[in-house]
Amino acid sequence: MHSQTPYEITPTTPYSHPYDHPATVRQPVLLPSEIPPGVDWVTLPNGVRTLAYTQPAPPPQIPVPAAQPVPAWAKTTALLAPTVGGGIAAASIGLSYAAPGLIAMSQALWSAAALVVAAVIAAPVLLRMARRATGSSRGGGSTTHITQNITATGLFGRANGTINHS
Repeated sequence: MHSQTPYEITPTTPYSHPYDHPATVRQPVLLPSEIPPGVDWVTLPNGVRTLAYTQPAPPPQIPVPAAQPVPAWAKTTALLAPTVGGGIAAASIGLSYAAPGLIAMSQALWSAAALVVAAVIAAPVLLRMARRATGSSRGGGSTTHITQNITATGLFGRANGTINHS
C-alpha cells in the first residue's frame, strides 16, 4: 500500500513459561461490508493478517482554473452603470424642481389650444355676419351660378366635364 518501512511488533514482556502466554480468544468473523471506513486488513511482519486503522488516501487534487481576464464589454457596462444611474437621478431631481412650471405650462397650452379652436370656429361666423351687414349676399348684387358636369367611364377612365356659367 504505502512505501513505509514495516516495523516489527513485539510484546512488551517475553514469554518464558508456557502458562504465561495469553489465552487464545476466538474473534467474531467480520464481513467486508461490516468493516468501518478507515480500517483495512494488514499483514504484520510475522505473517499474521489483522484489521488495523489505515491512513485514508488523499483526496484527488481538483485543478484550479486559470484566472480569466474580464471582458471589455463587462468593464464598459460596469463603468456606464453609475453614469446612467446618476443621469436618471439628476433628471428626476430636475423634474421635481420643474413640476410647478410644467403644470403651469400645460394649463397655458390647453388655454392656447382652446383659443385656436375658438378662432377657427369664430372666423367664418364673423365673416358671414360681415357679409350680411354689407348686403352683398342677399338681394343687393347679382349672383353667379356655376354648374359643372363630369362624366367618366370605368374605374381608371378619363374624365370629361363641362362648366356652365349662368
